[in-house]
Amino acid sequence: MAKLQITLTRSLIGRPEDQRATCRALGLQKTNSTVIHSDTPAIRGMIKKVAHLVVVLAEEVQG
Repeated sequence: MAKLQITLTRSLIGRPEDQRATCRALGLQKTNSTVIHSDTPAIRGMIKKVAHLVVVLAEEVQG
């Protein structure tokens, strides 16, 4: 199953509340924080909403 490594690279200061809420829902709180999520359509939609704030790396997990 594919996993996505999502890193918050831009600050949330001055961003609209919906973008802040999306980052919180992803588990990103501080700049340079990183989380790993499964590659699902819901997560992809959240990433698309805040794509200008995050960097995404896809990695294949075997098991």
